[in-house]
Amino acid sequence: MLVAKLAVFIAFIYLANGIGNDPEQVHLSSTGDTSEMVVMWTTFDPTNDSTVQYGEHAANLTNTTNGHMIKFVDGGSKHTIRYMHTVTITGLKPASKYDYKVGCADKWSKVFTMTTLNTGTNWSPRLAIYGDMGSTNAQSLSRLIKETDAGNFDAILHVGDFAYDFASDDGKVGDTFMNNIQDIATQIPYMAAPGNHENAYNFSHYINRFAMPGNHANYYYSWDVGHAHFVVFSTEVYFFTQYGVELIGEQYSWLEQDLKAAHSRDDRPWIITAGHRPMYCSTNDGDDCDKRDSIIRTGYSTSHSYALEPLFYKYGVDIALWAHEHEYQRMWPVYNRTVLNGSDSQPYVDPKAPVHLITGSAGCREDHDRFTTAMPWDAARYLDYGYSHMTIMNSTHIHWQQISDDKDGKVIDEISIVRTQGYPRWINKQ
Repeated sequence: MLVAKLAVFIAFIYLANGIGNDPEQVHLSSTGDTSEMVVMWTTFDPTNDSTVQYGEHAANLTNTTNGHMIKFVDGGSKHTIRYMHTVTITGLKPASKYDYKVGCADKWSKVFTMTTLNTGTNWSPRLAIYGDMGSTNAQSLSRLIKETDAGNFDAILHVGDFAYDFASDDGKVGDTFMNNIQDIATQIPYMAAPGNHENAYNFSHYINRFAMPGNHANYYYSWDVGHAHFVVFSTEVYFFTQYGVELIGEQYSWLEQDLKAAHSRDDRPWIITAGHRPMYCSTNDGDDCDKRDSIIRTGYSTSHSYALEPLFYKYGVDIALWAHEHEYQRMWPVYNRTVLNGSDSQPYVDPKAPVHLITGSAGCREDHDRFTTAMPWDAARYLDYGYSHMTIMNSTHIHWQQISDDKDGKVIDEISIVRTQGYPRWINKQ
């Protein structure tokens, strides 16, 4: 009887905290090299190996790549231990499918199928973009899975606020979320940006659960896809200064160097930024973007130090992607609170300023925000749950759609952004 009770107790512990060395929470990310793919997963016991076996057919997984494992101790009261496994596969063919499984000799995952990114610029990448999706009320997730299964996306970009929150309940909420997204994140790269809901224990769950390009703790990185150069950064360094005020300056210097280099390239003329908290919004929750001089937009105090709007304008950022507000907003091209449309009849053809898009309505336990009076730069506003499609058509056209999950996948907003001269109209390119 005692042995039986002990077995039940042990089984309960495993169910509460994950099951031993069973691989779970499997997900992919891009290194920026289209011949590579990063595979990550979690176990709750250490393993002798961190291995991916893969091949072009599930019955013939003859290729093996080993990686590394780190011990991650949650900052909560139980100090739950997780083992995070990371493997980088190299030598992959572009735009190709591979079957793979992860684990070690003692325990393997089921077989998944990934699709690698295409190489070069002669193709039209399709991305699903959203923020603010939780473990509870993740209303858009089922439709995202359906679209991913149908091959409608080449990559996912999640612009901050995951799980609500990764660290909640000693990290179990984060575990649930990562298992929930496994159906999409095992097929294509799942790229991430940090949001305010990742702040617990110095963003440790965000840092340890993902592997983004570069070596900046996943806070900021850039990533080339087709004709676009994506620049992902942390808005949170401006607000959680207890973790190091120096991070603001370090990130700003990196942003300037990266944008300057991107600005001088002709092969990838589109520059697209992604950060969690917007510069502009029209909601009633008192966020930074509701203020006339938001910190993200205008920087600190009267000196306007580390202001991002003039930096993005200087180096010709075309599109600024945001989340945080639990709604969808599309804006007219805007700089310094001034609408700068390409023309009255074609505002997004050769716009004279960046186009700001907020896509924070994927679904979470905090429900929707509410709109206040529309501002002059507001072009479209919706409270539907949903997510965005971006297709980088070529060097001169980007197509954008907002998908409403409330309306069974209906496209509720749609624009094309066009640059006839190949670089932003407000830039004097020598």
